[in-house]
Amino acid sequence: MKRSLYFFLVLFSLVAVHHAEAATFEVSGWIPYWRSATGTQEALMHLDAFTEINPFVFTIKKDGRLNDAAGIDAEPWATFMQQAKAKKVRVIPTLMWGDPDQIHMVLSNKILRDAQIRDIVMLVNKYNFDGIDIDYEAKYSKTKDYYSLFLKDLYKAMGKKFVQCEIESRTPVTSRYDNVPADYDPKDVANDYVAINKYCDRVRIMAYDQGRVDLKLNHANTNTVYAPVSDPQWVKKLVDLAAQTISKKKIMIGIPTYGYEYQVTPGGIDGYTYTRLWAFNPKYALDIAKSLNITPQRTSAGELGFIYSSTSTPATNYMVWSDAGAIKEKIDLAKSLGVRGVSIFKIDGGMDPLAWSSIK
Repeated sequence: MKRSLYFFLVLFSLVAVHHAEAATFEVSGWIPYWRSATGTQEALMHLDAFTEINPFVFTIKKDGRLNDAAGIDAEPWATFMQQAKAKKVRVIPTLMWGDPDQIHMVLSNKILRDAQIRDIVMLVNKYNFDGIDIDYEAKYSKTKDYYSLFLKDLYKAMGKKFVQCEIESRTPVTSRYDNVPADYDPKDVANDYVAINKYCDRVRIMAYDQGRVDLKLNHANTNTVYAPVSDPQWVKKLVDLAAQTISKKKIMIGIPTYGYEYQVTPGGIDGYTYTRLWAFNPKYALDIAKSLNITPQRTSAGELGFIYSSTSTPATNYMVWSDAGAIKEKIDLAKSLGVRGVSIFKIDGGMDPLAWSSIK
């Protein structure tokens, strides 16, 4: 009886998961193709910190076929992947697509959808990647079921290889509105979390680019300029919502390494209006602060920031970014929430170098 029970439990454990998984805190990170040289160089210096590296190099053509935007066969990628594998760090490239019309056209067509899945499997096998990271953004809600079907078929076709999924941040509706609209439909979303939990081995929440999306937090910070890249209070809301249907053993919290500059003028619901200008890496902001003899301060969201008067407009400029302190706070939050780990976006040679001690 015990022998039969033992074999049943072993069989169940093999069927219950797609891959063998260690119950360890994982760290992954994206290296963008537009900063291949500096990104791979920085990652190589800190490979011991990672469970997994994600070359952010593949995109989708208009016909749904795959596009190598970086030249994965060439240097520095060839040497980088060789060294990562030697260190037993998973190498799983990201496949990025952000055209909602093309996504719907391809995924709603079985012939095109199946062709894309075949291309993905061939790509993973050709380079002996450990899996694929699907980052299909800005999808329509009408695409939701087709996307779920795509993931289901891809998951089956990939066998023992990993299928990872990126999901945009989903702020709870009660934090997005002061008064939830009467016609609000909770099903009007682009991602089916139940299906994603079923067909994705890791689910990375893009917990950044918060800005002014959380009205509750905006109202709570009316006495200060507030447009964070990623407030830990907001991140916790995203995880708590996702964890209602997605296993925490799969959830990875995306952590930003960059910042934004805003033009800020008086007015608006909470005293200010914000116009986002551009993204930047920390050194850019530190150089400006030094030239203006300004010492950046820790913000209410745990990031670094400062304001200065614009010379070209009557507006005030606000710079805010994710430094080593903010990154450590997100890592600590991830551990306290009991999720699988964190995913660093982005590794390009421009992040706060002091952050590596926390990441490791």
